Amino acid sequence: MTLASLKPDSLAYSLHGAALAVTEVRAGTALPQALARIFAHTDAPPQARGAMQDLAYLTMRKLGVADGLLALLANKPPQPEVLHGLLCCALSLLANTEDPAYDAFTVVNQAVEAAAADPEMSHAKGVVNAILRRFLREHENLLPQAAKTPAGTWNYPTWWIDRMQAAWPNDWQAILRVGNVPPPLSLRVNRRKTSVADYIQLLHTNGMAATQIGPAAVRLEKPLPVMQIPGFAQGLASVQDAAAQLAAPLLDVRDGMRVLDACAAPGGKTGHLLECADLDLLALDHDPKRLRRIEENLQRLQLTARLQSGDARFGAAATSPPGQAWWDGQPFDRILADIPCTASGIVRRHPDIRWLRRKSDTAQLATLSAQILDNLWQMLKPDGKLLLVTCSLWPQESEQQAAAFAKRNHAVRLPAPGQLLPVVSDETDHDGLFYALFQKPGA
Repeated sequence: MTLASLKPDSLAYSLHGAALAVTEVRAGTALPQALARIFAHTDAPPQARGAMQDLAYLTMRKLGVADGLLALLANKPPQPEVLHGLLCCALSLLANTEDPAYDAFTVVNQAVEAAAADPEMSHAKGVVNAILRRFLREHENLLPQAAKTPAGTWNYPTWWIDRMQAAWPNDWQAILRVGNVPPPLSLRVNRRKTSVADYIQLLHTNGMAATQIGPAAVRLEKPLPVMQIPGFAQGLASVQDAAAQLAAPLLDVRDGMRVLDACAAPGGKTGHLLECADLDLLALDHDPKRLRRIEENLQRLQLTARLQSGDARFGAAATSPPGQAWWDGQPFDRILADIPCTASGIVRRHPDIRWLRRKSDTAQLATLSAQILDNLWQMLKPDGKLLLVTCSLWPQESEQQAAAFAKRNHAVRLPAPGQLLPVVSDETDHDGLFYALFQKPGA
C-alpha cells in the first residue's frame, strides 16, 4: 500500500484506497473486510476513511458501467489490478452524473496523482490521464454504448439480472433500482426505555429530521455516525432495518421462555427479542469473533444473554462431530433461525455481494440451510415455534426452502409475511427479507 505520499484529505488518497478495496473485492474479499484491512495498515484519519469507504461503495454500485466504459476506452484490461480498480473508481465518479461529488477535471487530475504515487501504477499515469480525458470528451456517446449490455444498464452480473427477471417478472426492474440506491439509516426504538413518539421528538430537538416507518422503526433523513445519534449510547435505539424488526414480534416471546437465536451475529434480533420480554436466551454463532459484536450490543442495551460459539448444523452430543456439541439437551420454546443465504435482498447495504456471489452459491447455501433447519427442529419443544428468516430474494432459499422444510418435518405453518421485496417510499423503507413461521405439533 502506497498511501503515505498522498495527503489524507485529498481525493487522490481516497481514490487510491478505494482502488485497493475494489481490487480485493475482485479477488473474493467482502468490501467491509477489505476496507478494514486497508485501514489497519494505514494512518488514515476518520474523515479520509469515510471518503474512501463512500467511494468504494459507490464503485460497487457503478461497477457494471465502469467495466463497460473501460472495455470501450482501453484496448485491453488495465494491469496491474490496482490500476484497473483506480480507473473503475474514477469512472464511477465521472459517470455519477445524477449526483456529482467533484468537478470532472478534479477527478482526472487526482486519479493521475494517485497513479503517480504508486510504484505499481506510476508507469501508467499517462494512460490514466488519456482514458479519463477521452471519457470527458466523448461521454455523451460512451455512456449509451456502455449501457447496451445488461450489466452496463443495471450494474449487476448478467446471471443475477436473469435470475431476478425469472423470480420476479413484474418487479425485477424496481428491485434492481432499489439495490443501487444507498440505504437510509433505520433505527429500532427500544420501547423498554422510551416510546417512538418521544424518541422522534428527541431527534427533532437535536435538529434531526426523522420519520416512523414501522411499529418501532424510525428512518433518519440524513445518516450520521451512530455515536452522534441522541440516546444511542444509552440504549434508546439500535441500528436495524425495518424489515428485520419484524422477527422478534413474530416469535411471540413471553417472560421466562427459553429461546435460541441461531446464527445470531451481529445481534440486532437478539437485542430486540430481549427488549420484548425477559428471556433465557442463548445466542449462537459459528464465529467466536462475531460473538463479541453481540456482547457489545447487549452491553449498550443493558441486556444479558448466554453467548455460545457453535455450528447450527450440530449441537447434540450424540449426533455431533467431536468438539461440535453445544446444546445441553433442554428444548427451546422459541427458535429464531436466521439461516445462511446469498443475501440478495440486502444489496443496497452490501453492494459488493452481487460481484462476490456465484450462480452456484444458491443451491449450496440452500442445502446448508436445510441441514440447519432440520437440526434446530429437533431442539424445539412440542407446541414451540420456529421462525425461518432469510435475506434472500431467490425462491430456492426462501419459499421453496420453507415448503420443503414443512413437508419433511410435518411442521404446522403459521401466518407470517412471506417474501418482502425491498421497497422505498415516504411511508416505508426496508430491505428484502423472507419470513416463515412454524409450530411443532404437541406431544
